[in-house]
Amino acid sequence: MTKLDFIGITTADMGKAVEFYRLLGLEFADGAENEVHVEVALDGGMRLAFDTVEIARDADPDWAAPSGSPRISLAFRCESPAEVDARYAELVSLGHEGRHEPWDAVWGQRYATLLDPDGNGVDLYAEL
Repeated sequence: MTKLDFIGITTADMGKAVEFYRLLGLEFADGAENEVHVEVALDGGMRLAFDTVEIARDADPDWAAPSGSPRISLAFRCESPAEVDARYAELVSLGHEGRHEPWDAVWGQRYATLLDPDGNGVDLYAEL
């Protein structure tokens, strides 16, 4: 039997990736921004990992960054609609790219979308 255990993201700049995801509440070890591979334990036993482009190319010399729209999106649950708005505003004010300002989605959630430093989709949401 197989079990999903690990989600990996390749990053062009580990420092920027670690800084961005720390702002969303992920806890990295001190010095993670200087590593070529880092992992964060998530609730439920899953792990989210980041590898530099150099490590990706060591594993697969033909590796190339995807182009176009984000191919993966991570969603972060917030405690309230107001937190969605505040987190989105905070991250955009720090220079991160907002893709879709907060709105009340038809499926009953306050929702917003940003892009991480590598162009991956990052959603913020809370129940209305």
